[in-house]
Amino acid sequence: MTDLSKLVSSVEGSATLAITALVKKLKAEGKDVLSFSAGEPDFPTPKFIKEAAIQAINDNFTKYTANAGTPDLIAAIIAKFKNDNNLEYGSAEILVSSGAKQSIYNVLMAICNPGDEVIYQSPYWVSYPEMVKLVQGKSVVIDAGPESGYKITPAQLKAAITPKSKVFIFNSPSNPSGAAYTPEEIQALCAVLAETDIITISDEIYEKITFDGGQHYSPAQYPGLRDKTVVINGLSKAYSMTGWRVGYAAGPKYIIDVAANLQSHSTSNACSVSQKAATAALTGPTTDLEMMATKFQERRDLIIKGLSEIEGIKCPVPGGAFYAFFDVSLYYGKSFNNVSIKSSADMCTYLLAEENIGLVPGDAFGNDNCVRMSFACSDKNILEGLKRLKSGLEKLT
Repeated sequence: MTDLSKLVSSVEGSATLAITALVKKLKAEGKDVLSFSAGEPDFPTPKFIKEAAIQAINDNFTKYTANAGTPDLIAAIIAKFKNDNNLEYGSAEILVSSGAKQSIYNVLMAICNPGDEVIYQSPYWVSYPEMVKLVQGKSVVIDAGPESGYKITPAQLKAAITPKSKVFIFNSPSNPSGAAYTPEEIQALCAVLAETDIITISDEIYEKITFDGGQHYSPAQYPGLRDKTVVINGLSKAYSMTGWRVGYAAGPKYIIDVAANLQSHSTSNACSVSQKAATAALTGPTTDLEMMATKFQERRDLIIKGLSEIEGIKCPVPGGAFYAFFDVSLYYGKSFNNVSIKSSADMCTYLLAEENIGLVPGDAFGNDNCVRMSFACSDKNILEGLKRLKSGLEKLT
């Protein structure tokens, strides 16, 4: 048999997608499974956005667009950065892609050479280490546990920097923890970065889903960092447009140019109809966004209250996104019906088999003591899921 690519073969599949697929399979088999694995809002895409897509189809807007995105969408993205973040970008500094995931990958490919170090924190989004692997970089991971609210300090960041450091990936609010850094905390990290030539990739996909009046701040807003930062955002989370696949990068032209060249030979432009929908989303009313963010905060409160009533669980209160990332390691070493729990993967396998709830093991996010539970689902499912979680944990002895 012909040898396949050793590099690509070394990449681990997405744990979140794998768990989601398994849950769907079990449901198709008639199992009463509740899934808390997918990072996907349960709300429909707002009506005015869908209507814009239907109009685009009726207008036969179904051909190739410019590789970097339609002029209307790029203009809407530029206006969004100006209005929301007080950041000025030109059209040559924007690249629209098929989801924020592709945006990050494009940018990493544009920046990194083999052996370059890419710094990011744990817990991290599952795709960061695999993307770094694909660009033949070296991951430098800074640990941040529940005791610190899943946040790193400027001292930790400074200690991680070496002469080989090329990129710092920052994500706030965070997947998987929901940790939302305050503007002051971000500025303190930026003060460290400002003294280096490190390029920051700021993953801001959860920008619009913040709780308790939290204010979003982009590292690109920090004096001197705008031209050393690439901001990543998209429509999937805040606008409930996961399947539409529209993300974008904004940053220095010299980086965007190389990322655009890569895209021109991989996917080319994002879906034309989706770009029309995205333009409508960014220029339309924000009522639906505000409703969804409010509901996510209510669900956050519901799930945190429930978790606090289960013995042994440690879970910092998420400041944004729609995930609870909680420590279940107190139950490691325990068992039920000859099933022993030694890791987050063991825990998730056990809970799926015994209680029919789908969670994601924390080892996929760099913290094997924890599991992730999405609350992008109904109150009814959250309450039932908490009931099943408690039942499953209480059985372990």
